[in-house]
This record gives sequence, structure tokens and C-alpha cells, in this order.
Amino acid sequence: MTGPASGGNPTVHYSLSSRVLAAGWIVVAVLLLADLFLRGEGPEIWTYASILVVTVALVYLVWLRPRVVVTERGLRMINPLRETFVPWAAVQWVDVVDVLRVHTPDRIVRSWPLRETKRQRVRDNMRREGGFVDRTDEGDPRELRPMDRAALQLRQDAERHKARPLPGPIRDIEEAGPAALGAEDRPQTMVSVEVIVVLGLTVTLIVAAFLLL
Repeated sequence: MTGPASGGNPTVHYSLSSRVLAAGWIVVAVLLLADLFLRGEGPEIWTYASILVVTVALVYLVWLRPRVVVTERGLRMINPLRETFVPWAAVQWVDVVDVLRVHTPDRIVRSWPLRETKRQRVRDNMRREGGFVDRTDEGDPRELRPMDRAALQLRQDAERHKARPLPGPIRDIEEAGPAALGAEDRPQTMVSVEVIVVLGLTVTLIVAAFLLL
């Protein structure tokens, strides 16, 4: 369900099943586009092509792009349309109800891709959240559900980075993502340029396709 990056790169948590489905659909869409332009005739091929491209853009934004990135400065919570940077100093707790959540002094930041897929587990989490069930010890991490294991790892990451915080403001996008620029000790949310570009190009393509009819 989740997986870390290898080597010296930041650890990345994501939905493996969503990425597999996204990659599969992108391959199918590319093959359909190739067949459309090789064998299709008439202006309507542009309409069909634009529909396929729109589905690829949506799949990218909803299934492929979302992830949680662990950096030296904090957490990049990348959801379909928005990205939230949570500095380590603002991370109070990480848990799972229906999705993975990062608790901060200002609000709770929810992760779109990291979801608990077992319905009974979601119901148990909601009952525990409402105080109807006592919280239990985490036990052996190897026996935890994937999302609970990810939450545990993020809590451990927060403790480790809080113990040795990096000095100075964040000045480099590559260091912790664009939403981190100017952030101090509170979460900061933005719509990334990447999302604006993808949506802008998609809308432009749709308009151009209809003008060609």
C-alpha cells in the first residue's frame, strides 16, 4: 500500500494500488490514442482524443500525484489539487481513521492517498476516535495494518527530526517543496504550479477540440 524511496532520497509514502491502476490506464490511453490517430477519420477524432487526455490528466492528479514525502524540514502532504507543508515543529500526532491524518496546533491535515481500505478497521477507528473504545498499545509494528505502520513511522520521524531541528528558514524549493517556502512553525497550503499547468492545458485542449468540430 505504501513504499519508501530508496537511496538517499526522501522517504515517500503512497498508495501502491492507485499507482498501478494509474500506470495501467495511462498505457491503455496511449494505445487508444495511437489507434485513434492511425485509423480514425474526421474531426471527431479530436473530441475522442481530448476525452482520453482529460482522463489521463484526472488519473494523474487523483491517483499518481498524491503522496506524503518525508523531508528534513517537515512533511509534504501532496493531495490531488493542493499541497500542504507541515514543519516538524507543528506535528503533534499522526493517526489513521479513514485516512492518515497529521495533527497540528492549527488543524488536522488529511492525506488523500493513504487510506484504510478495511471497512471494519475504519469503523473501529471511528469508534476509538469518538471515545467509545479505549486506545490500545501499538504492539509489534510487523503486525500493524499498512496505514497504521505508516502513521507509526511518521511519528517516529517527527520525534527524530524534532530532536535535531535544522536551523534557518527554508529557501530552496528542492529542499521541502514549494509550499514550504516562507513557512515557519505552522502548516502552509498552496495550489502548486504543476496542478495549474495540468488543468490549464487540459481545458485548453478541450476548447481547441470543440472549435475544430
